[in-house]
Amino acid sequence: MNKIISKKALSNSITQMKIYAPHVLKHAQAGQFVMLRINETSERIPLTISDMDHKNGLITIIFQVVGATTLQLNKLVEGDEILDLLGPLGKPTHIEGFKKVCVIGGGVGCAIAYPIAKALREKGVEVDVIIGFKTKNDMILYDKFITVANQLYVSTDDGSFEKKGFVTNILSDLLNKGQMYDHVFAIGPIPMMKSVSQVTKPYHIGTTVSLNPIMVDGTGMCGGCRVKVGENIKFACVDGPDFDGHLVDYDLLQSRNNMYKADELKNYDCLVKKGDIK
Repeated sequence: MNKIISKKALSNSITQMKIYAPHVLKHAQAGQFVMLRINETSERIPLTISDMDHKNGLITIIFQVVGATTLQLNKLVEGDEILDLLGPLGKPTHIEGFKKVCVIGGGVGCAIAYPIAKALREKGVEVDVIIGFKTKNDMILYDKFITVANQLYVSTDDGSFEKKGFVTNILSDLLNKGQMYDHVFAIGPIPMMKSVSQVTKPYHIGTTVSLNPIMVDGTGMCGGCRVKVGENIKFACVDGPDFDGHLVDYDLLQSRNNMYKADELKNYDCLVKKGDIK
């Protein structure tokens, strides 16, 4: 169970895996995630279900190698098995009642944006997609988005592919020219989601962001993933991961996400010294 059927590098630091997990796939919907543990000594990490293959019982996960656990995960090869794979977790993304939307993905956040755009398109919704990356070499899932987007816009920080700048530049240009949307979905780095929400607020366009704060169990027991939304405290694992982008306290979210950076670096260094990571 939980066998890795295929593994593919999407960029220098981003990997795609397809895992045999029919028990997860049975109830999975766009926007939901899994909690996985590589082996008995590994920590648990949340990863969004980026695609679903019901015919073959496969879920797709996409992750960026940023720390010790993702480095360990990236060492696995086709045929290896992941010890624990719990899901689907979280609430599915609300995709009902829209006629025209804009889905925005930044960097590895595109792995979450894609299944949302796909699900909306399958509902007959007109979907414009904006995706952004640092450079052309960091770009992922372009070939996937082009199949589900009515209009696909790409920005790169350095101008190496299509428009130079940020996703918010493209969104602002579209709105300034009179383009309107029933709703906007934004998934990516915290500053990006904050900026998108600031752009849409004056236009009174509902904006959904998908949050990925620190999680330990993914079931609401630990409280590690708490976020402030308006005047309320929510748990991203059970109340989200989707929230109203105009109400999220992004500064607090960023601060909490940075709490364990030193510990993560220490764990990484320990694995390097042990020879587990080279």
